[in-house]
Amino acid sequence: MISKQYNIIQLRVNLWNHLKEQSNKISAQSKSESSHQGVSIILEILENLLCIEQYFAFPGATITKEIIATVKNGEQNAISHRVSEIVSLLVSDDYRNHPELRPVHFETAESLRDRKISNAKKNSFEVLYVEDLSEKEEILLKKKFNSLMDDTDTLTYNLVVQRSFQDALIGLFFNYNIQAAVIRYAPLSLSNNITKLIKPFIQNVLKIDLEGVSDIELGPLLGHYIHQFRPELDLYYITDTSLTHLKDTTLHAFRRIFYRMEDMQELHLTILSGINERYETPFFTALTEYSKLPISIFHALPISRGNSVFKSRWISDFGDFYGRNVFLAETSATNGGLDSLLQPKGPIKQAQKKAAKAYGAQHTFFVTNGTSTANKIVQQALIKPGDIVLVDRDCHKSHHYGLVLAGAFPAYLDSYPIEKYSMYGAVPLRIIREKLIELSKAGRLNKLKMLLLTNCTFDGLVYNVEKIMEAVLSIKPDMVFLWDEAWFAFASFTYTYKQRTGMYVAQKLFHKYKTPAYRTAYNEHLKNLLPGEFPSMPDPDKVKIRVYATQSTHKTLSSFRQGSMIHIWDEEFSRKVTDAFHEAYMTHTTTSPNYQILASLDAGRRQIELEGYELVEQSIEMAMIVRSKIKDHPQLSKYFHLLSVSDLIPLEFRECGENDYYTAEKGWNRMEESWEKDEFVLDPTKLTLSIGKTGITGDVFKNVYLMDRFNIQINKTSRNTILLMTNIGTTRGSVTFLINALLQIADELDKSMYSLNKREAEISKKEIHSLIYDVPPLPDFSSFHHSFLAAPGVPGGNIREAFFLGYEEDLCEYVLLSDCLLQLENNKVFVSTSFVIPYPPGFPILVPGQVVSAEIIKFMLALDVTEVHGYRAALGLKVFTQMALNRKNTISAMGAMHAMNAIHTGTEK
Repeated sequence: MISKQYNIIQLRVNLWNHLKEQSNKISAQSKSESSHQGVSIILEILENLLCIEQYFAFPGATITKEIIATVKNGEQNAISHRVSEIVSLLVSDDYRNHPELRPVHFETAESLRDRKISNAKKNSFEVLYVEDLSEKEEILLKKKFNSLMDDTDTLTYNLVVQRSFQDALIGLFFNYNIQAAVIRYAPLSLSNNITKLIKPFIQNVLKIDLEGVSDIELGPLLGHYIHQFRPELDLYYITDTSLTHLKDTTLHAFRRIFYRMEDMQELHLTILSGINERYETPFFTALTEYSKLPISIFHALPISRGNSVFKSRWISDFGDFYGRNVFLAETSATNGGLDSLLQPKGPIKQAQKKAAKAYGAQHTFFVTNGTSTANKIVQQALIKPGDIVLVDRDCHKSHHYGLVLAGAFPAYLDSYPIEKYSMYGAVPLRIIREKLIELSKAGRLNKLKMLLLTNCTFDGLVYNVEKIMEAVLSIKPDMVFLWDEAWFAFASFTYTYKQRTGMYVAQKLFHKYKTPAYRTAYNEHLKNLLPGEFPSMPDPDKVKIRVYATQSTHKTLSSFRQGSMIHIWDEEFSRKVTDAFHEAYMTHTTTSPNYQILASLDAGRRQIELEGYELVEQSIEMAMIVRSKIKDHPQLSKYFHLLSVSDLIPLEFRECGENDYYTAEKGWNRMEESWEKDEFVLDPTKLTLSIGKTGITGDVFKNVYLMDRFNIQINKTSRNTILLMTNIGTTRGSVTFLINALLQIADELDKSMYSLNKREAEISKKEIHSLIYDVPPLPDFSSFHHSFLAAPGVPGGNIREAFFLGYEEDLCEYVLLSDCLLQLENNKVFVSTSFVIPYPPGFPILVPGQVVSAEIIKFMLALDVTEVHGYRAALGLKVFTQMALNRKNTISAMGAMHAMNAIHTGTEK
């Protein structure tokens, strides 16, 4: 049973449910029937639970120990109702929603049920308190803190006391509800609680080496690791060390430092103040207050206050549907407590600062018209005509159009293909490094400005951000990185994921390169380089950390549609970028931003700071449940296959050799090591379901089966796959509904197969074979035509020139795909005038100025999608005429002729 649990929360709930089942079983038996074996099973479950419950306030170790004592005293029949009540409170979360139901000591089910539930809403959380206390001292400490609680407070908390360094960190990983940590002087270093039961779930704790660390250093070191693993928590330190002897690192690590003689009341109030500060939503609060004001409208926006809606006889139902608040909060004013998005000085500015802190950025900017706009803002701010940008060819189309607008020269990078499933992977580091070296040898490295990669990809492939940045900075120390994290906004709020985000790595490398240890290692590295060999470590005297991340907050977190953010960690921002960035921001940002979107970004930040760790971990858990259900169920696995790590990532990019997150034989594999080391990893919340065995194409399966029949919505399909995603809004009920829908489809396919005659069965078999095996080969980026190269023979194409040259109808023509293929065989050269983007896969297979290859035409002919942007089937492919391709030769010839005429004229004179 234990190997089937993905995380400790699953294991904890299952153990309590198992205890409930066993206690009910014994309770139903007569005393004479009550078996010794049944009691042994209950005690074994309770001992396992005790290992876990010591990290939680409820039920916690105290209640668990009291249940154990009750069973050992032969009163096992009395625990049934008590355990049932605890399970009910845990599963429903009522112990958090109504803290008064949470007992300090064990109570009967009846007394719990009779407690009066307060109608006043209280946000309940837990505080980690680290000190080596006796049990009596712990009880006394908790009583002191309980006495400080006020019934009028909207916040309430319980202490979770841990006595060792390791136990404190284990508690942080296990207990989602911990919001603050108080570290008292010198906790003991090692835990006595690490058993086989919990060991698989604490790999990040066990790898920390404490050898040689003195007791006096453990408190500040613990603060460092808490900040690393759970940076959203408020940290407090209680010490006897005088202020003059406290290190600067200690002072910076903690929100506040207390001395033992200080009043406990001050600590209590400080804890509440810290939570209230994170709870603040400057703009959302300002907007709600504005909506309550009695205002007369004499500016634009008739819909403001709802006057044009609710007094209408024809659209009042529109108002009824949305409610009054959405109209009361609608305005084009930037006063009355509100603010201007284009030049924020009040609550919007404060909200953006809070978002920057939450995401680990130096600066954060809200965007109300999606990440497509965010991408263009960053590109316009940082690159200018003639700059070279390394960019993955299958990135979002907004990047390609942004390069056109900026006039930069893209040097396209090819991702590795996953042809079996008609999709691309990600760009190997080897390809990036080769392009850098090629540009360096051509003397064009000074023109290279930016590396642009999608992380994570739509299909869930995640780069090793740290490894890539280090490798690139070793050759180009001032490179600007733009990480398109449109589908990765949630990643900053759980440690395993966070390691692969732009903001986290930017901070980490900035501090790393300033250490004496790094400088020593770099100097040693230089000594070992062979003549002509490029370094693989950045020069600490030249390196600049310049990282930008664009995120579609609305895609994976709580925000209205088109709510996005730009996060910046650029040590050159104030000196080099500020003015250009604000110009770009003004260029692309509407002067009438939607205040509802801005408020949702502010409120979403509050949520992710206070419960992001819990919600993100739960979304991963939901994805893992789907994976195990489909793999374990014989009927589902007959028709469906969820693509595993090994399906999507070749072995050469998996240093740790991880093949799959789950196998029926071994249960769950831990992903911590692979996420730390491998070049690419798979985000488990992106679930690519192979449906080739059903004989149904991805588009039909999405629309006819899932949407039309079950109202199940998904984003993306390929010829033989569909993409499912879990997020912070995914519930256990929705997962169950999905599994049931797939089961119904599988059962119907069974019935359909049985009813086919021989000829129909042959046709069905061919259709299935075609879906699984007859997939079109995925073409690589061919090349830019020589007339559109930024410089002869080196990467970088003048996509802007080609794009606007395509406006000249006299220089363009149309060629049918079938004719195109025939003429290519006769060495005819075709060059695209525009972007050609089939959906799916949703990225350009042709860009302006790109040479059309036979592989691209074959791919287009094999596509069975109806939506291809930039291509009109009736006319054919739009390409440049020979005159357009020879334009530079013509211009050169004309220039030479004019020069000769001038010389000739001068001679005659």
